[in-house]
Amino acid sequence: MGQVSLEGMEFFAYHGFHKEEQMIGNKYGVDVVVDTNLLNAAIDDDLQKTVDYTLLYNIIKEEMATPSKLLENVAQRVLMKIMAKIPAVKRCKVVISKFNPPIGGVCFRSKITIDRSRKEYEQLMLEV
Repeated sequence: MGQVSLEGMEFFAYHGFHKEEQMIGNKYGVDVVVDTNLLNAAIDDDLQKTVDYTLLYNIIKEEMATPSKLLENVAQRVLMKIMAKIPAVKRCKVVISKFNPPIGGVCFRSKITIDRSRKEYEQLMLEV
């Protein structure tokens, strides 16, 4: 087992509960870690036998471009799409940060984390 990670991605997007956030937008940070079997890719030096981080990035970019009221919703969509498009992923952790959140005080960032296994994902799919 091993991990493929993308850390420190930044996006400008229009997520937020308040109308002002939806109109003005904000800067967001995203980190994603996926657990997968890296042994065959390591032995064979073959991109097809690992998780392509370009595909990961494009999934995240697409979901970050779709406005949501809650970061939880964005992170859940990212996680669900990664699991659906990349069967080799055994576990996925998505962390989304909103820089300078509008809370009426000084705060560098707010952050949410969603971390689910493939089994938890499959269970969610049965419930939907």
